[in-house]
Amino acid sequence: MKRFVAAVVVVLGSASVANAQVLNFEGVNAAYPSPPAFINGFYNGGTSSDGTTGTNYGITFSANARATCLNSTSVVCSNASRGGLGNWNSQRAGLEFADPNNEPKFMNIAGGFADGFAFMYSAPQFGGSVSIWSGSNGLGSLLATLVLDTTTPSGCSGYTGLFCPFVPAGVSFLGLARSVTFDVLSEKMVFDDITFGSDVPFMEPVPEPSTMLLTGTGLLALGGFVLRCRRKV
Repeated sequence: MKRFVAAVVVVLGSASVANAQVLNFEGVNAAYPSPPAFINGFYNGGTSSDGTTGTNYGITFSANARATCLNSTSVVCSNASRGGLGNWNSQRAGLEFADPNNEPKFMNIAGGFADGFAFMYSAPQFGGSVSIWSGSNGLGSLLATLVLDTTTPSGCSGYTGLFCPFVPAGVSFLGLARSVTFDVLSEKMVFDDITFGSDVPFMEPVPEPSTMLLTGTGLLALGGFVLRCRRKV
């Protein structure tokens, strides 16, 4: 059941935290390509610094969290790219923290989540860590800490960017978590596909052309239901 919900997440942009939610940061930026946009209230009933609105999932980020543009084969807008790997619906934006003053970097999940936390990340220069907490703003009991090593700065064939490829990371824990803190240097690590409720990040492979055709046919058969859902995101 969790896997089914995760698949819906990628199409619609998100799902309930209780059912392994995935945040891919698509839509935070008003256009593609574009400069970075601060997430602000995008996932909490508000807007990003670009004025875009997401669905209210009760998730907030510290003020230094922003969605950065990811490069494609034809667009160079940053120093990062997914390289066409992983979620085919999560190729244009990722999470980074821009903060020269090294202020706290965190995210709060009002409804809480359990079992695990996972994501994709790229860190070719400096490692770091993430910690899971029972309270908001990195307070309460420490439930888990995951040390993040540097990733291989091999780049991705056909794509520009030192921050490529992204690799999976995750941790399981006991209890109910309400916040995650990120001990990373400013602009030195990029995250994507943040997954709640699992210690393995959800990764939907790029479909073959024939698969994409069949998928499109199936969506049309739903009588426009998916299209209507997309307009609400």
